[in-house]
Amino acid sequence: MKRQLLDFWVGLFVALGIAALVFLSLRVANLTGLDDGSAYSVLAEFDNIGGLKVRAPVKSAGVTVGRVSDIDYDTVQHKAVVTVAIDSRYQFSTDTSMSILTSGLLGEQYIGIQTGSDSEMLQDGDLVWLTSSAMVLENLIGEFLFSKAKEGTGDTEAQ
Repeated sequence: MKRQLLDFWVGLFVALGIAALVFLSLRVANLTGLDDGSAYSVLAEFDNIGGLKVRAPVKSAGVTVGRVSDIDYDTVQHKAVVTVAIDSRYQFSTDTSMSILTSGLLGEQYIGIQTGSDSEMLQDGDLVWLTSSAMVLENLIGEFLFSKAKEGTGDTEAQ
């Protein structure tokens, strides 16, 4: 009898451990959905999305209000077209701006929403015109080094 009870508790412990691992895996992979499942989609065009990925969070004032649902490439305008699913509880005006931001210096990228002041609200399928692309660290370092090299050549010519 004691052996069966011990086997039961070990099995229960293993099952709870597996359930906890599945839960943590879904949280880390950003696969948890929006709260009530109702959302509307808006499009935004960016020159450069950096490392933005599908399922990346969309935040306004630090609050997650949606997720990136699709990333596509416009072959005519040569821009990235990002589809964002925003929870229907949150309404944003048509003059809203979106920026690709990074949490921390080298953290994950997300879309930040800065709401505007227009009285008309975004509807399903609308396009957000005001966008700011991702800042790519390699480009910033290259620009910094190029400007330092340019300063170095300017100083020798002046002497």
